[in-house]
Amino acid sequence: MPVSSDSRIALFIDFENLVTNTGISAAGFDLRPSIDLLLERGKLIFRRAYCDWSRFKEAKSGLHELGVELIDVPPSTRAGKNAADMRLVIDALELCYARQHIDTFVIASGDSDFCPLAHKLRENDKRVIGLAVKEATSQFFVRACDEFLYLPTDAAAHGRGRRAQAQREKTERKPAAIPPLAREVVSSLLSRATGPLNPSLIKETIVRKEPDFDESAHGFSTFSRLLEAMEREGLLKRQRIGGRQWYVVPPDVEVPPDVEVPPMAEGGAEGGDANQPRDDEAADE
Repeated sequence: MPVSSDSRIALFIDFENLVTNTGISAAGFDLRPSIDLLLERGKLIFRRAYCDWSRFKEAKSGLHELGVELIDVPPSTRAGKNAADMRLVIDALELCYARQHIDTFVIASGDSDFCPLAHKLRENDKRVIGLAVKEATSQFFVRACDEFLYLPTDAAAHGRGRRAQAQREKTERKPAAIPPLAREVVSSLLSRATGPLNPSLIKETIVRKEPDFDESAHGFSTFSRLLEAMEREGLLKRQRIGGRQWYVVPPDVEVPPDVEVPPMAEGGAEGGDANQPRDDEAADE
């Protein structure tokens, strides 16, 4: 189920996991950049963080300011599953069945123990987004999610915002290189396409195969820049159809600008995809 700007999102935070062996301090933990990313994907209507808050008192005020409900879970006296993890799983499943209008669940943790929860949520037609520190995240959990977002460790640790993060990425950006997965997906989709493809469908298919895919890791500031690079290599052609909207067609095909685009070219679902490049972004040269 593709995410859209109309999605209703519930955020569940395994707080101890995010600040243990990750380089992020509880005092400097800054959730705001991640919340901003989630707000681009829909309405964030449920926010809870779980842990033994007697151990992380310095983080409480910052989370309260962001509207996060803090669920205090004292440490379990029995060996086995962490009590906070168990409470998070129970609450998430309860919300899944009780609030049908919530269609997207964000699990902020890198723990592979949440794989069964992610699978169960997806079985119930919910979209699952993972959120954690890359160096402390299980790849099993990454693959269990529909999409995976990574926390910037230094930005969170020092309380920096998205502007500082963007500036750092600009100075450290890798040389642009088209990833093999993007080549594979574009080739496959275009070979089977019966009409122009919306860029959101391409991005959605890539993320479905690799949930933590991020074009910036390959040197591209936006997904549109990646498509432009692929066009320069002759792998596809970008064309404006029906006004300002960009579509992707095979490199040797010319589509009339007023052609009616079939629904599947719009991404295969109502509302499209929040990962779809904006028109002005796609047109930005």
